[in-house]
Amino acid sequence: MKTLTHVAGLLIATAIPAVAQDVPVLTVYTYDSFVTDWGPGPAIEAAFEEVCACDLQFSGNGDGAALLARLQLEGPRSDADVMLGIDTNLIVAARETGVFADHGLSVDLDLPVAWDDPMFVPYDYGYFAFVGNAGDATPANFEELAASDLKIVIQDPRSSTPGLGLLMWVEAAYGERSGEIWEGLADNIVTVTPGWSEAYGLFLDGEADLVLSYTTSESYHLIAEDDATKQTLVFDEGHAMQIEVAAKIATTDQPELADEFLAFMLTSGFQDVIPTTNWMFPAVTPEGGLPDGFADPNAIGQALYLTPDAAAAARDEAIAGWRAALSQ
Repeated sequence: MKTLTHVAGLLIATAIPAVAQDVPVLTVYTYDSFVTDWGPGPAIEAAFEEVCACDLQFSGNGDGAALLARLQLEGPRSDADVMLGIDTNLIVAARETGVFADHGLSVDLDLPVAWDDPMFVPYDYGYFAFVGNAGDATPANFEELAASDLKIVIQDPRSSTPGLGLLMWVEAAYGERSGEIWEGLADNIVTVTPGWSEAYGLFLDGEADLVLSYTTSESYHLIAEDDATKQTLVFDEGHAMQIEVAAKIATTDQPELADEFLAFMLTSGFQDVIPTTNWMFPAVTPEGGLPDGFADPNAIGQALYLTPDAAAAARDEAIAGWRAALSQ
């Protein structure tokens, strides 16, 4: 009897790994804040695994620009099946890597702009803004900010999509005067961080008066923390729009599962999670609308949007001008 029990135990022990190995793994490279406990990753992982019969694994890779840099470095050797987390300012650079494949989806979106890109699927959007403490000074534009004594923390445009978004914001608002604006802002900048999480943490720790973030950041404090001490600065030049996208890796060994995930991104199981975890506007508005107290996407005045081609054409010169201004 002891022998039979021992044999049965061995059979069960050997069967369990075999079953586990039969479950396909989908690896999604994304940015760090997406996979935190308070980010959308855990809820999306649970929702997708309910319908995919798979093991969804998110891998955080810094901020959006750093994420693309890793995929460029890994090339066809990458373990990723899907990339989630760059934005329209990096689409041209991403397409040029040859790493990504067309999605083949017919998408119906609620974006403020038309979308027909065959390779990149939007999952949310937002507007960049400076966030500060209620009661503090509220400059009405970049020129007033540069003339103030307010200290700001921003993100590096070479590693961070918000950081690059700020450059494109100044570029869209001021064009040839962008260098002049950066020269004026140079003495306001306390530090430049690799990504959004580090910058926002410094602001919350009191290291700066303002942080580059989003118009929806105030919604986070109000809804998640019942905290009304933060305020969004609305600039009269308008606010730059960010559209975040995902794409399938061309060399994935799970192409059908990757396609299934991209399609799932536009369903309620993904989109309903976005407002109160990623604190952005969903690409497909939930059936019940946005949560009570959530930011109004139309409250920013003029929306500034550079197409992917326009952003790519401006990027190198904008970064060079930014570096020159900050090094003086």
